Amino acid sequence: MRVRFAPSPTGALHVGGARTALFNWLLARGSGGELVLRVEDTDRRRSTPENVEQIFDALRWLEIDWDGEPVFQSDRAPRHREALDQLLEADHAYRSTATADDVKAFKATHGADRGFRAEPESEGAVRLRVPDEGETVVHDAIRGDSLFRHVHLDDPVIARADGSVLYNFAVAVDDLDAGVTHVVRGEDHLSNTPKQLLVLEALGAPQPLYAHLPLLHGPDGKKLSKRHGAASVQELRDAGYLPEAVRNYLALLGWGYDDATTFFDTDELKERFALDRVSRNPAVFDEQKLRWMNGRYLRELSEEDLTRRLEEHTGREGLAPAVAIARDKIQTLYEFWPLVGFLFDGPADDQAAFERVIGADGGRQRLAAAREALEGAEAFDVSGVEAALRGVVERLGVKPKAVFQPVRVAIAGTTISPGIFESVSLLGRDEALARIDASLARGAESV
Repeated sequence: MRVRFAPSPTGALHVGGARTALFNWLLARGSGGELVLRVEDTDRRRSTPENVEQIFDALRWLEIDWDGEPVFQSDRAPRHREALDQLLEADHAYRSTATADDVKAFKATHGADRGFRAEPESEGAVRLRVPDEGETVVHDAIRGDSLFRHVHLDDPVIARADGSVLYNFAVAVDDLDAGVTHVVRGEDHLSNTPKQLLVLEALGAPQPLYAHLPLLHGPDGKKLSKRHGAASVQELRDAGYLPEAVRNYLALLGWGYDDATTFFDTDELKERFALDRVSRNPAVFDEQKLRWMNGRYLRELSEEDLTRRLEEHTGREGLAPAVAIARDKIQTLYEFWPLVGFLFDGPADDQAAFERVIGADGGRQRLAAAREALEGAEAFDVSGVEAALRGVVERLGVKPKAVFQPVRVAIAGTTISPGIFESVSLLGRDEALARIDASLARGAESV
């Protein structure tokens, strides 16, 4: 088996393209085949080196590798011209100066569903001859056979008047030369397939097996777009998702091994992935489900591995103690720093939280009682802090939240933190008391 992933470097690698790359990679690696990476960079204005690197960067982050060096379609122009000359010499193609208006006039005379045919000329763009009889059948591993009657197909333009070839011609020649046996891509390419098959037939080349993947929709049933959340691989990385979780989730977008299994490690995906279990129905990309899955993956990492990844993500060092108390409360790497940053950078300044928790309803008095208990705690480990604060709850006869939240706002500046006992203990007695004192002084100023 020889497959290819052929992105156009006109921007970041989006989720749909990443799924296509993954499916091709799983097929190649699971079968002992090869994956060709072909960069379709013929749009020179948008195909910048930066955009090419974005695609390489996304694939590397997903840990999707390829065989051999990347192929740049723009480098293959001489080969494309050679194949074009071959078709012209064999009378499988011809030149024509026909315009869009000519096509419109032809269909007005012969019927809207009649494929356009032009008269050969000595100059103009190059059109591929489509037979009037018969049909082209696309054998699709997912959708089954699709039949396209030739009488309805226009003679497609395969090259401009200056000799530069168009997409469907270049793709067919590139797939032929690369020995591609399976073309796995989005179903939005289905309409291109009969044109590419006609090129291959004219060149006397074998037909690969096609597999057109279902489109991706958002949870609202509409075509996936930016409004549904992270749209590109880089955005998923920056949002703190793990590559192994993203691979697992993307594999499930249109494919499933059975009705019960959700989590697959990469070796299992390579072993079990097959085109005959890919659905024809649109797949739903739900970032909330990805977030849930990512949380499961995070919790299965060793503390050392998670710490390493968080330090890489945040650019900080010495995070192990904070990781130990926060790991069960985060579902992405990005969520870690907003939760624990106060431990390193000081309290946030959430004025609304301060006024609601400390500045009203006896909050300052309860915080003062907690401060006294913490100062007198025999040990300042988690157990010692918990005993001190629960003692205040019992003595004042209030709910635990009435004591714990003022302490949380005092040390974190907001109402969100890891466990209060663990957070206070990790700060240490001196720092925790200093932050509480600052809040009490602030509260006194507002009295």
